[in-house]
Amino acid sequence: MAARYDLTGRIAVVTGAAGGFGRAIVERLKAAGATPVLWDLPAALGRLPDSDAPVYAVDVTDEANVTDAADALMSRFGRIDILINNAGIVGEPLPTWEVPVATFRSILEVNLVGAFLTCRALVPLMLRTVGNGQSGRIVNIASIQAKEGMDKAAAYSAAKAGLIALTKSLGKELAKQGILVNVITPAASMTAMSIDAPKERLADILSRIPMGRFLEPDEVAALALWLCSDECSFSTGAVFDLSGGRATY
Repeated sequence: MAARYDLTGRIAVVTGAAGGFGRAIVERLKAAGATPVLWDLPAALGRLPDSDAPVYAVDVTDEANVTDAADALMSRFGRIDILINNAGIVGEPLPTWEVPVATFRSILEVNLVGAFLTCRALVPLMLRTVGNGQSGRIVNIASIQAKEGMDKAAAYSAAKAGLIALTKSLGKELAKQGILVNVITPAASMTAMSIDAPKERLADILSRIPMGRFLEPDEVAALALWLCSDECSFSTGAVFDLSGGRATY
């Protein structure tokens, strides 16, 4: 893979690093010279291929766990330049009134509260890095469902919509601090999070994409890499679609 951007020396935390998008993003970051730091649940980390990248077992919904991982990161590297909030779960497709309360809360906790806790722990450390002359980048991975909602996906749509709003607020707060904050809204991809969905559900989703195919994880990684690079210099609090034409606004 040819690297188009130079991220040499930059430390990049990727949550949900063992997932399809996470692994593709990690590979892109490595190819560009960055040091990716992989955060995911212990069971998920066991599925990662052998790598020399630093790996931490982190539950992004656990405030103490996130804080401890942030402290360990700073003790080891003394800096954090890039944060990719990619951890997420989608849940079983159900009408809103049939979704168990615990399931709704769990989906919000992973997709939205987890990103908040990670930003809360790492942004102060990123501000210290920026103070030493480097720019910072935060890229959140949401979903096209955040912009339009989707039947039988109320919790996921709501959580990812919240992630867009979090991005916009944080982008404004950090606009003059040297840290750019942006969000990607992908259409569906055949990663582990969606590949086991019912066939009729996948067919419905595919029918909504004018390009007639699912998104490839490396396409998410390519956009994420640009958003992490110095070539991205005047976008913050922005929403970047990867919808194959599905997005209408």
